[in-house]
Amino acid sequence: MRFAIFVLLFLTQLSHGAESESVDFIEIISISKILWTVLLFIISYFFITIFTKIVEFFAEKSSRLRISIKGVIPILRIVLWIGIISAIIKIIYNPPIEMLMTATASIAIAVGFATQDLLKNIFGGIMLLFDRPFKVGDKIQVGDDYGEVIAIDLRTTRIVTPDDSIVAIPNMELMNSSVSNSNSGELYCQVVATIILPVDADTQKVRKIAIEAAQVSKYIYLNKPITVLFANKINEHTSFLEMKLKAYVMDIRYEFLFKSDMSEIVIKELLSQGIIVNTIRH
Repeated sequence: MRFAIFVLLFLTQLSHGAESESVDFIEIISISKILWTVLLFIISYFFITIFTKIVEFFAEKSSRLRISIKGVIPILRIVLWIGIISAIIKIIYNPPIEMLMTATASIAIAVGFATQDLLKNIFGGIMLLFDRPFKVGDKIQVGDDYGEVIAIDLRTTRIVTPDDSIVAIPNMELMNSSVSNSNSGELYCQVVATIILPVDADTQKVRKIAIEAAQVSKYIYLNKPITVLFANKINEHTSFLEMKLKAYVMDIRYEFLFKSDMSEIVIKELLSQGIIVNTIRH
């Protein structure tokens, strides 16, 4: 129903504009011009898709510039579409300026009435591109969803989660939610590996083992500090120590590899030195 009202309002205003300028409506909107428009849109879609894929391919070749290059892709895509649509209107239709302004106003009113939710998401996408709380390549947490931003489109933002699932989040939801950014445009980021220890564990030895394990990791970014923190926890009337090893990785994509690496190396060393005991019985 809303779409029908939009079409009716648009055609009425466009026809009125054409009469006021003594321009034949059929000359401006003809079947051949519509076919050319559809063809150019299809060609433009494939061109922009291939172009962005090429940019992404070269971005992946440089770890240092990957996030910066990917961050400009959404803006570049919008600029290209604006240029293409403007060129199609000017070259194929070339309407009088008064008629163009009338039609534009009619479209804005009709589209705003028919697609309010869609426009909210588009507005949210534009605000995200200018405000830039995160960029493509950043790792963000939105509600229960955590992952790397792979695309910021006008309607949704897509992230890939640790289990390789793609989550599409409406842009207005992002505008109205708290968003945690793990690396804020930087290639490196802080990672926290948690290990549970007996309450009587020698914290000095554990700290030394954990720091040494982090220092020799192939994922570590040594220009940032390595921190080991302990906290006493109680679960089901049982007290234990929670150790948090905080360090920075060279690339945000090493986050889970580093966590696994630290758990494996540190626990193995703690077992070998008798600081913790393997309680599994065969």
